[in-house]
This record gives sequence, structure tokens and C-alpha cells, in this order.
Amino acid sequence: MTALPSTTRSSLPTPSPFGERLRHWRQRRRLSQLDLAHVADVSTRHLSYVETGRASPSRDMVLRLLDRLDIPLRERNTLLEAAGYAPMYRERSLDAPDMASARAAVKRILDCHEPWPALAMDRHWNLVMANRMVPMLMAGASPRLLEGSINVLRLSLHPDGLAPRIANLRQWREHLFERLRQQVHATGDDTLAALLAELKAYPESFGNDAGTLPGEHHGVLMPFQFDTGQGVLNLVSTTTVFGSPVDITLQELALETFFPADEASAKLLRSLAAQAEATPS
Repeated sequence: MTALPSTTRSSLPTPSPFGERLRHWRQRRRLSQLDLAHVADVSTRHLSYVETGRASPSRDMVLRLLDRLDIPLRERNTLLEAAGYAPMYRERSLDAPDMASARAAVKRILDCHEPWPALAMDRHWNLVMANRMVPMLMAGASPRLLEGSINVLRLSLHPDGLAPRIANLRQWREHLFERLRQQVHATGDDTLAALLAELKAYPESFGNDAGTLPGEHHGVLMPFQFDTGQGVLNLVSTTTVFGSPVDITLQELALETFFPADEASAKLLRSLAAQAEATPS
């Protein structure tokens, strides 16, 4: 077989950083080039050229492709830069001065949810804010799990955390694992993948398993039975995610809110809230 002349070999296109990343996300979303080309209103040939680096996409095309692939805002910035364009999505700490109104709004939501527990978490499930009910439920967990940045999943499922007091632990674990698996799939975040592997190594039960409780509505509501030390709470949990077209921080923020599932639990939460009100801050 005759080798290609060196000039011909050197002229062959090499995949661009953007093309490689685009192909990675397309395959991650389990789409063929034909599928993506169809939903992005671009020819399959041109999409192939973009992925192999033979064509440079316009900024509008980049944004259209990223939108059709439902890529998180954080990663969109990376792909925009890889394509030679400036990032367009801001990321600021919730403590930043120009985020004061957003922070105040989140705090108001959490405070107005009392006497029911509510908390806000970042993309890695680290506690950002909580109302006064949440620390009361955390009481009794190992101090080392409450130091520094508190990871809500680790605190919830760790044997030295809240796990021994969760009666439907197996059901709650699977609920959290499914949410975490979805996040890993959607974002490709290595930190979340490592967290999932860590959590799977924790015990599944502590001998007080109440089994699968009724009231679960996939993706909407999840029952949560928890021993406070002053009584058992039957709660339902739901999650709210903020969507923002321009701000990474707010898009990645999630609010976990709990509601009493029966009147006895509502009464106990009101009692705990009264104790919190009477406790000096």
C-alpha cells in the first residue's frame, strides 16, 4: 500500500477542542449526528465538519447546539471559549454584594416555610442556607460532619450522621441515589460521581427499617420518616430548582422543603419551632 505524501497527511483536519467537546456531549446525550442535526436545524455534513474541526461554527450555531443538548450553563462557558467566543454566563458567590437581592429572596422563602424545615444547597449538595428548623433536625450528628462546608447527602446517609434515625432509610437512599445519578449524567461532574461512590459504601439499614412508605410520587414528593428524639416526624420532601438564563449560581441552587404528612407531625414541628423561638440566637 502506498503511503500518503507527507503534505497530504499534514493537511488532514484534526478535531478541534470544541468539536471534541461537542461530540462528547452529543454521545453523552445518546444522540446520533443525524438526531442532533435535525433538532438543531443544521445539515449532518456540516455538523460532522464541526466535530472534526473542518468547519468553525458561528456563535449562534454554538449556542443553538448547546441549547439542544441541554448542556449546563457552567459547561456552556467552557464550550464557548473552546469555540473561540467569550463566555456569557456569570458565576458569583451568593455572598457577593450584587447577589444580595437573590440571597434575600432565598432566605425569605426558607424563613416563610417555617415551622416546616427547608434548606438551600449548591450543585455539590453543600448546605448554603437553612431556616431555624434544620439545625434542630441535625442535632446529634457527629460534630465532624457539621464542620466547615456541610454536605447534606453525606450528613443524611452517614452512619454517624442522620441515617440511623431515618426509618425508611433504604427508600430515602434510593431516592437520593437516583437524583445524584441524574445529576452525574446531566453534568458529567466528577465530584458528584465520587460522592455517589462514597455514599453507596454506607450501610443500607440500621435495623429499624420501616420499609417503603406510601406517598412517593417520582420526581415530585418523597416520604421521609425521622426520629427527632422528641417524637417521630412523618414528612414529605420536594425539591425546587431555580432556572436562570444568565447566572450559573442561581441555576445550580436547589431548595429542599419538607411538609408534615400528618397532624401529629405538624404538631411536633410547631412545638420544635416554639423551642427554637425561645432559644437565644
